[in-house]
Amino acid sequence: MFQLANASRAPNVHPTINKHRSAQEKRLLANYVPVYVMLPLGVVTIENVLNDKQGLEKQLLKLKDAGVDGVMVDVWWGIIEAKGPKQYDWTAYRNLFQLVQQSGLRLQAIMSFHQCGGNVGDIVNIPLPDWVLKVGETDPDIFYTDKSGNRNKEYLSIGVDNKPLFGGRTAVQIYSDYMKSFRESMSDFLEAEVISDIEVGLGPAGELRYPSYPQSLGWVFPGIGEFQCYDKYLTEEFNEAAKKGGHPEWELPDDAGSYNDTPEVTEFFKPNGTYTTDKGKFFLTWYSLKLIGHGDEILEEANKAFLGCKVKLAAKVSGIHWWYKSDDHAAELTAGYYNLDDRDGYRPIARMLSRHDAILNFTCLEMRDSEQPANAKSGPQELVQQVLSGGWRENIRVAGENALSRYDKDAYNQILLNARPNGINKAGKPKLKMSGVTYLRLSDDLLEDKAFNLFKKFVRKMHADQDYCGNPAEYHNDVYPMQPSEPKFSWEELLDATKPIPPFPFDEVTDDPVGDDDNDDDDECPSSDVIGMLNQKIKKYFSIQVMTTALVMTYFGFICKEWR
Repeated sequence: MFQLANASRAPNVHPTINKHRSAQEKRLLANYVPVYVMLPLGVVTIENVLNDKQGLEKQLLKLKDAGVDGVMVDVWWGIIEAKGPKQYDWTAYRNLFQLVQQSGLRLQAIMSFHQCGGNVGDIVNIPLPDWVLKVGETDPDIFYTDKSGNRNKEYLSIGVDNKPLFGGRTAVQIYSDYMKSFRESMSDFLEAEVISDIEVGLGPAGELRYPSYPQSLGWVFPGIGEFQCYDKYLTEEFNEAAKKGGHPEWELPDDAGSYNDTPEVTEFFKPNGTYTTDKGKFFLTWYSLKLIGHGDEILEEANKAFLGCKVKLAAKVSGIHWWYKSDDHAAELTAGYYNLDDRDGYRPIARMLSRHDAILNFTCLEMRDSEQPANAKSGPQELVQQVLSGGWRENIRVAGENALSRYDKDAYNQILLNARPNGINKAGKPKLKMSGVTYLRLSDDLLEDKAFNLFKKFVRKMHADQDYCGNPAEYHNDVYPMQPSEPKFSWEELLDATKPIPPFPFDEVTDDPVGDDDNDDDDECPSSDVIGMLNQKIKKYFSIQVMTTALVMTYFGFICKEWR
């Protein structure tokens, strides 16, 4: 096993702050939420080479100086096992991990079993290993398939989880072998506690969902997407389930519309449509439980692979906020989240994660309802509130990410609100607090002086205005050696978690926002992103303060608290 050269002389990744914390500072430290930054998608190239090592080192040190706790990185299956089955090459990632360690940062590693390319924000292309794609040339049903027969090569279909189609191995065995090899090759980083989390990729974009809204097949926001269960393996499984359920005549939906439809034009999602019938409910229950079972099985393999390591497992759930305020929740349903106003589709996922002591990582933390187009019936704020509440009710840690790159105070303050929904508790640990937030993503735009100064203030606020803390136990993020997963939940126990419970109350705004006590040049009118953007444009091109104020007040009728 390849060991880190001079590992004993590597900098301590958890340096102790060289100061004595007062009793009050220790109480405030209980409100500390660590901040990670996601590395670029192509930080390791398709050729398995660490990209621009010197430039990356400077960026990592800049993050460390800003108080950032760590970074997140995709560890791509399509790179590591590209040469053939069980031919793993971890060299470039070892170089990367060593660089992260030397920078004094922690690391969240994503077991990325999906393709990079074809989704929002994908700027590089990293397909699945070629030897896997070749199996698909003779058996295209290994890929997710829509009702029109379109194949999606982002991720292997759940239908082949336990089919020995890959040189005698099943998909689950492939994922398991990969994670075992990762542990063996990265054992020194695990022992040094450089790696804090292992996020297990469970679907497209690494998320536990079906690829229901692929841009590669023409999907455009806010289309409802399509069900992805028409490969022969999942079709056979559904037919068998329908037969056992006493309805052999039931078939997979053929009335759910196409990717860019709105709910009401389809027979399935229209008011009192198929989704409200016994047939529709049976299908949606089967579809969603298949997804949960898939995640459960692979997380159990991850637990076995990392047993005894001081790391936390994590799984990512997608923030599908469009059509959330529609009775049918169509976009969530096609993605596999059977969530309705009278049925919680996320707490069963949290319950499943609880048996692996895994973190639920959720997206779209930065989004507000007011920023979304009215025709999409979006509800990102309510969705985040529901999902996080479900995780807390199941006694697991919840973490999150922003869905889109944002550099403004409104986005940061929304993340701060979700990270501590009821604000800072000056007496100690708050009742509700996220275990961490990962900012998407490291880029030249983020590191530009003005944007980075604001980001540093955001990090400080996430830390409850306390200095960087290298000991997670001090802010109640203790990590213990991984124990075996608890016994499986029955389907009945999972379905019991679908009973809706009102979410925990969230404050309307964060109690410690970025910007309240600083005098930045980029202060915007808090009530409108559009006005803020217009203000900046006018200042840039005209540099006339009076004209700026007059134009904004004339055309929008808002009174902004500060113009500079």
